[in-house]
Amino acid sequence: CNLAHYLGLGHHLRILNFIIGTFDKVNPQHEDRVKMTDTQFDGVEVRVYEPPAKAEKNLRRSVVYIHGGGWALSSTRGSFYNNLCSIMAESLDAVVVSIEYRLVPDFHFPAQFEDVLHATRHFLRPEVLAQYSVDPSRVAISGDSAGGNLAAAVCQELSQDENETSSFKLQALIYPVLQAFDFNTPSYRQNEFSPVLPRFVMVKFWIDYFSGNYEFAQSLVVNNHTSLDVSEASPFRDRVDWTSLITPRFRKTYKPVTPATGKVEILQAIPSLLDVRAAPLLAEKQVLRLQPKTYILTCEIDVLRDDGIMYAKRLEDAGVDITLDHFEDCFHGCMIFTIWPTRFSAGIRIRDSYIKWLSENL
Repeated sequence: CNLAHYLGLGHHLRILNFIIGTFDKVNPQHEDRVKMTDTQFDGVEVRVYEPPAKAEKNLRRSVVYIHGGGWALSSTRGSFYNNLCSIMAESLDAVVVSIEYRLVPDFHFPAQFEDVLHATRHFLRPEVLAQYSVDPSRVAISGDSAGGNLAAAVCQELSQDENETSSFKLQALIYPVLQAFDFNTPSYRQNEFSPVLPRFVMVKFWIDYFSGNYEFAQSLVVNNHTSLDVSEASPFRDRVDWTSLITPRFRKTYKPVTPATGKVEILQAIPSLLDVRAAPLLAEKQVLRLQPKTYILTCEIDVLRDDGIMYAKRLEDAGVDITLDHFEDCFHGCMIFTIWPTRFSAGIRIRDSYIKWLSENL
């Protein structure tokens, strides 16, 4: 199909990462008052940001941060995320742990999830929190886009672990990607060709994440993988029912796309499409009840807008304290665009709103 053909052209992930790395070289990181340390937590590379020491020796709050990039792009050490985490550490007087998980195309699901889970478990050990002078009762997990996906999935996993001695006070998800069940939500259709993350690119990221076959691309776009004759999809339909989970303001005049017949072989070939570790929106209500106070930031110009709105509604229905922070004039990914040559006022506005919420709630 044309889509599968397009996906195979000009989008090599290693080339994109090379371009990002080249940008970092012309936009060098500057030394500031935040101490940066590259280390490993349970074999996973992390960068730890520690704010300037104060005379009083009070325990600090902390944020575990997971960067975005479709599970395939960018780095904790790149200038975009280095800048963000440095500002967070100093603004919040918090220890920020940024996790350098393994990337597609060299590694696929669940490697990224497992990296974040292992590094986070290590950091939450009492002796490690004590090493960084972190208050165990004031730790948040956060991430943007694919990082928001990993943050939500790991938060769900740890909330069910009775052996875990520490828990998150908060989770903060920035335009998270949360499901691959329905690629025809109103926001996917409204922003089908929007810059930064058009629908075909998000479909590509999902296929790459699962090391899937591009021959399924067009079928995924029209929801053939979750058609009514695919029994494996039936238990999840209510959990992604945007006709009830998002308000008319966002639904507009769009109608659901639910084919009567589709391709059962897609889920047979890529069962991870319905794995809650990859698609946290599909979690049961009993799991959602265990989640901490949550902040979700969404942008109008974003195919993932409705993923975040649906998750906010499901968490709220499960009794979780929710803040949904929606920006009408902003686009996917803009929070990291706060340094030259992509210093956008929209990015600064979103970043400041996010940090303000963390400051008031962590």
